[in-house]
Amino acid sequence: MGFFTDAYDLFCISTVTKLLGRIYYYDPASGKPGSLPPNVSAAVNGVALCGTLAGQLFFGWLGDRFGRKKVYGMTLMLMVMASVASGLSFGHTAKSVMTTLCFFRFWLGFGIGGDYPLSATIMSEYANTKTRGGFIAAVFAMQGFGILAGGAVAIFVALGFKTAYPREAFELDPAGSTPPEADFVWRIIFMLGALPAALTYYWRMKMPETARYTALVEGNLKQATQDMSKVLAVEITEENSAAKAAAIQSQHRNKYTLFSAEFLRRHGLHLLGTTSTWFLLDVAFYSQNLFQKDVFTAVGWLPSAKKMSALDEVYRISRAQCLIALCSTVPGYWFTVFLIDRIGRFTIQLMGFFFMTAFMLGLAIPYNALRDGSHMTFIVLYSLTFFFANFGPNSTTFIVPAEVFPARFRSTCHGISAAAGKAGAIVGAFGFLYAAQSPDREKTDAGYPTGVGIRTALLMLAVCNGLGFFFTLLVPETKGRSLEEISGENGGEGGDHPRPILPV
Repeated sequence: MGFFTDAYDLFCISTVTKLLGRIYYYDPASGKPGSLPPNVSAAVNGVALCGTLAGQLFFGWLGDRFGRKKVYGMTLMLMVMASVASGLSFGHTAKSVMTTLCFFRFWLGFGIGGDYPLSATIMSEYANTKTRGGFIAAVFAMQGFGILAGGAVAIFVALGFKTAYPREAFELDPAGSTPPEADFVWRIIFMLGALPAALTYYWRMKMPETARYTALVEGNLKQATQDMSKVLAVEITEENSAAKAAAIQSQHRNKYTLFSAEFLRRHGLHLLGTTSTWFLLDVAFYSQNLFQKDVFTAVGWLPSAKKMSALDEVYRISRAQCLIALCSTVPGYWFTVFLIDRIGRFTIQLMGFFFMTAFMLGLAIPYNALRDGSHMTFIVLYSLTFFFANFGPNSTTFIVPAEVFPARFRSTCHGISAAAGKAGAIVGAFGFLYAAQSPDREKTDAGYPTGVGIRTALLMLAVCNGLGFFFTLLVPETKGRSLEEISGENGGEGGDHPRPILPV
């Protein structure tokens, strides 16, 4: 439910960005519906990602320093408070409302950032070897339902307000096409994101610390045994003195620090592989998600803004987002859940990057022909890139960092990998916004400089996916091996298959 909330909060902004422009930046003299200025649009879309990056680094480190459980509830409460505060953004001018919205969405992103390393690490340390990939993937797959829920909530809120306050399209009634009550729509959508997070808090606080952290980091095998007895609801006795001695020896043997030559030798290439692939994946993935509405308008799947009222635009954008999520995003996640422990992480990630590259090229090369005459073909190809992102690197880049690093670095290294991904998301969110603008000055959105156009922007995203394919070669396969085998905490180098210390 944490990841359900994360996705809802991050992606619901795409359903109301156009509405914010109509409400706060309408200029009657322009003859066009209001739109967010470039710097404001970039800030509103990207500030939560900046907060997420900071939160991933901070809470990832905190999870290894003080334990997973102690930090886990903090992230959730921060998300609840920031979601509500985002909807209560205040001020008398457009600038003040957007400034406070960006402030609260930064802290919302900060809380969301903490959920990435902690959720992945906790699930990996609780799961057994045979089904670990599926369990971690299932946590991440809730992101798909969060994206779907964000679109669905926006549909119902917009539909309710459309029914209560019907308005003509902008071209028929420029001033009246945006009712004053529309200001409640985006606020309600944001504030509802606090509900699932608040409902989850009690169960998070009931979870004990993971046995691996207690045994391998704190060195308290007795407490780890008691915690596992509680989780599994069976009586587990502390194992023989040899197992206890092995845990202690592991602590003494692995005393190297994160910023050391020994870590670099053992896990340097792993960290390069997990950070680079996540960075390249998120450049493409967040570009596609945050700016679906612009792509759909460009290919004619959505009418131009002038032909819709403000609430009708929210409804149509949200409906398009739901269709993409339902037909490609959600199935992609669950294909990963069911197949990852059979096919393996490495194969799924290579396959995902390969097909994302292929379908991006399939969109970009004949883009003009698809835009002018084959809208449905464009939408199908566009949907397939989402499917193979999620049945591919969007899932595996989340899973692998929670498996390949030692217990005392696991949360930190996952946070570093995830932060690299969010750096890619920021590049995508800010870069695609400008790059996708038409090279023709007459066709650019108000206030934007000319760009390279959607066709060239899609080609650039295809190159990112292609690079991700090659950097995947640095990431090891983790299927069917215990966390101690993979990380080398049993005395190996991380590639051997020594006897595991912990039975799970």
